[in-house]
Amino acid sequence: MTAVAPRPAEAAPASRGARLFDAVLFDRDGTLIHDVPYNGDPALVRPVDGAREALDRLRAAGLRLGVVTNQSGVARGRFGPAGLAAVNARVEELLGPFETWQVCPHAEDAGCRCRKPAPGMVIAAAAALGTTPDRCVVVGDIGRDVAAAEAAGATAVLVPTRETLLSEVASAPAVVNTLGEAADLVLHRQRFLLPPGQRQPRRRRRCVLVARADSAGDVLVTGPAVRAVAAGADRVVMLCGPRGRAAAELLPGVDELVEWRLPWIDPEPGPVDRAATEAMVDRIAAAGVEEAVVFTSFHQSALPLALLLRMAGVGRISAVSDDYPGALLDVRHRVPAGVPEAERALSLAAAAGFAPPAGDDLRLRISVPARIRRGRHVVVHPGASVPARACPPHVYARLTAALTAAGHRVLVTGGPGETDLTAAVASAGGVDLGGGTSLAELAEIVAGAGCLVAGNTGPAHIAAAVGTPVVSLYAPTVPFGQWAPFRVPVVRLGDASAPCRDTRAAVCPVPGHPCLSTVEPAAVLDAVRTLIREAA
Repeated sequence: MTAVAPRPAEAAPASRGARLFDAVLFDRDGTLIHDVPYNGDPALVRPVDGAREALDRLRAAGLRLGVVTNQSGVARGRFGPAGLAAVNARVEELLGPFETWQVCPHAEDAGCRCRKPAPGMVIAAAAALGTTPDRCVVVGDIGRDVAAAEAAGATAVLVPTRETLLSEVASAPAVVNTLGEAADLVLHRQRFLLPPGQRQPRRRRRCVLVARADSAGDVLVTGPAVRAVAAGADRVVMLCGPRGRAAAELLPGVDELVEWRLPWIDPEPGPVDRAATEAMVDRIAAAGVEEAVVFTSFHQSALPLALLLRMAGVGRISAVSDDYPGALLDVRHRVPAGVPEAERALSLAAAAGFAPPAGDDLRLRISVPARIRRGRHVVVHPGASVPARACPPHVYARLTAALTAAGHRVLVTGGPGETDLTAAVASAGGVDLGGGTSLAELAEIVAGAGCLVAGNTGPAHIAAAVGTPVVSLYAPTVPFGQWAPFRVPVVRLGDASAPCRDTRAAVCPVPGHPCLSTVEPAAVLDAVRTLIREAA
């Protein structure tokens, strides 16, 4: 890989809160300029429509820009370093300066760590710009750009062209039509964390209730938003359901937990009990809660809980609501589709006046003692709370056998109700830990792993919270862009265009579970090798 040293840049505008992104990295050919195969002639450089305007808007917002580009034409002898430099110079002449250029000159079969879809250039570009990959956006036009971004832990945005495969569009976490729309998306997500309350600082609140009455994964992705609320409050009370309590106990910033199975949220609700409901209203009133922020997923309503909070005397309530809330909400927030759940929650906290404090990295985080040093063992978690999101057991058994044969120590984990599953998967060469760990103990095990192999389930978000890379065997029943492991290196496997896509099905509606049954052990081995190598 070759690189150009970053130029000195003007300081970004000061911000009182945390920034979601520091930099945007672009693929060159097909993204910034029209693709001319193996081009070493600067006269053939033509920017795509609107490129200069889009880049200048990003620069004006204080974002640093770089380029990450595969240029195998050097290795093939189609042009030399001088031709490459001349083309890059022409790009800058037309589009303005970039603070770092990362170029892979190697051939496809070189096995280097820089050629996309490997994440090496993204990691190097982030370092050159004085930031980390999770604070970068990568914009490209094909699947290898997306894969490189995700394997580095960066945010990926795909701008398809006629060369982009439909399967690449289906698996991308964010897809836009033009470079201008990509800039719009980045700036809009960045502005989510700059609430109106920053213009008029609000007094520190004595006691704020935050609510997320879902499963462990849902609670974990709300963690950065809970920290933002805690930064502006003396005391934070968290209302959670029984499925998410163990995760809520690990969240920094929470002073008190209140557990209640909300019958309009829980997937297996009991009948509505008037006495229990009135008792919960009385408990919230007795806690002295003066303000509440109600976090929900994109398909849930915050209004039933808002009504009960009003009955408990809570004076100010904020929530996302597309439905008319009447007098139930003081802050009615709107979020466009496709925003990652963690950012969705952060944007609500910001709209309520709780901006993330300066210096917060905005990652998922939990309080777990670091008693296990990170190693090279692999954790395989075959279960999932929703069957449609679980890879078939025989596939997990095959990949466990392949990982073991490749020299990896494999730990197979699962909950108390998954011991038959973990025993079957571990019999292929893994160590069966099924049913033998609490959530906190599972987090310690995952924190010590080289990577986690799992579906769209709570342990994937635990891995994100402890910084462990994830091989995501992801069923497309819900959008990957919303539920992917947040700001952590990830390799996505599975058929993103399977017929179950966006159905939100709890049980697979397609015979044979085609989205995940086709995952091959060789693909998992390659993903594990990439993630562990880059984390080393």
